[in-house]
Amino acid sequence: MCNEKAFRSKLSIEMLHIIAPSNRRLVWYLAMEEYFAKRVEEDIFFTWVVSPTVIFGRHQVMEAEVNMAYCREHNIAIYRRKSGGGCVYADEGNLMMSLISPSTHSEQVFQAFLDRITHVLCDLGFAATKSGHNDIMVDGYKVSGNACYALPTGTIVHGTMLVNVDFDALQQAITPSMEKLAKHGVQSVRQRVANLSTLTTTSKHLTPHKFTIHHPSQIATILHDALCTSSRELTTEEIMEIDRIEQSYLEPAFIAGK
Repeated sequence: MCNEKAFRSKLSIEMLHIIAPSNRRLVWYLAMEEYFAKRVEEDIFFTWVVSPTVIFGRHQVMEAEVNMAYCREHNIAIYRRKSGGGCVYADEGNLMMSLISPSTHSEQVFQAFLDRITHVLCDLGFAATKSGHNDIMVDGYKVSGNACYALPTGTIVHGTMLVNVDFDALQQAITPSMEKLAKHGVQSVRQRVANLSTLTTTSKHLTPHKFTIHHPSQIATILHDALCTSSRELTTEEIMEIDRIEQSYLEPAFIAGK
């Protein structure tokens, strides 16, 4: 159940919305996170959408996590993160979320962020709840996975929101081990997740009629309005520096883990 009173106490943080350019590689947005993490003076939030891509953790073995043949056949990009964590598939139906905070109280920042995202979904009428340490569930299905990275200069939080993801491609592109699936008591990735677009709900505030999220841009606009008090675009100098940082993710040796 959505506990609105509990969420309200954590919604006082003011965030700046940075308008991220579209049509960039996934690792460009990771470079954008990296850029702001070294310079952050206030809480920064931005969202982004990418073409089909698989991203896996720094210490993972690419061939064990990624269906290389399928990704090559279907033109799915493959990249490695500089941080740890698991393997993730993203496409045009998946809203990616980034929070950069100057606070070094990373766990508090992370849980407050999850509370705020959960609150927004509840406000739309979804029966959203936090699950475990980093997931958000609706009707028993995972719709959002999140991760937090503590830095000496602050905190980075990544989030995903499944809106209209191609689950067939997701299931084919990544190859979770049978041990991992058995641990969660499920037989496939598909059984654990759902798109918001399939979960029609009644919005309490936007409309008295049935309300359905069809596209990531819808939930992105709602999140920007709900969480941020101001916005700005990137400067030319910032884009050039992010371009430079991105190159470190594109080195073939880095992607291969050498």
